[in-house]
Amino acid sequence: MTITAKIVLASTSRYRRELLARLGLPFEVASPEVDETPLPNEMPQETARRLAQAKAQAVAARFPDAIVIGSDQVAVLGDMPLGKPGNHATALRQLKAMRGKEVAFHTALCVCDTASGRAQTRVVPFYVRFRDYSDAEIERYLEREQPYDCAGSARCEGLGIALIAQMRGDDPNALIGLPLIALTEMLAAQGVSVL
Repeated sequence: MTITAKIVLASTSRYRRELLARLGLPFEVASPEVDETPLPNEMPQETARRLAQAKAQAVAARFPDAIVIGSDQVAVLGDMPLGKPGNHATALRQLKAMRGKEVAFHTALCVCDTASGRAQTRVVPFYVRFRDYSDAEIERYLEREQPYDCAGSARCEGLGIALIAQMRGDDPNALIGLPLIALTEMLAAQGVSVL
């Protein structure tokens, strides 16, 4: 039986909105208003999981009969978390640090049926190895792409692909911020068929 509940994306990310739109399901967007500060000694994947759940729960309270999708991504280089740079100087530092190295992107999903209270969570990892690019290439990239709202400063769906040597993982959409393979499975478990 297919659930006809409203689908709500608990995110203000335009990237997540664009990815969810690919599934062709009608949905609404709601801002979750969650403090995204990592807890002391919290592992990156646990931070992502906790924040995805917190976002879904924050929005679920406003939608009593809906399927709410929360998601969060934590990028990490070794032990160093890589957030959204917000400006040129931070993006420059991030890209220099990532040069020739692998970055892990942990993207968490929480799908919550507010009518039943049933929630599923999953963390989907994705790994990116960056080329040994030059400082001049970084500057040209930042001037053209301005990826200041993108964790790790490298927008793979745009010009950032030129900075990447290798990607590995189960779902390339996880790198952009919403693992659609896992999401379709989780929606199906809630009675929502994409096809």
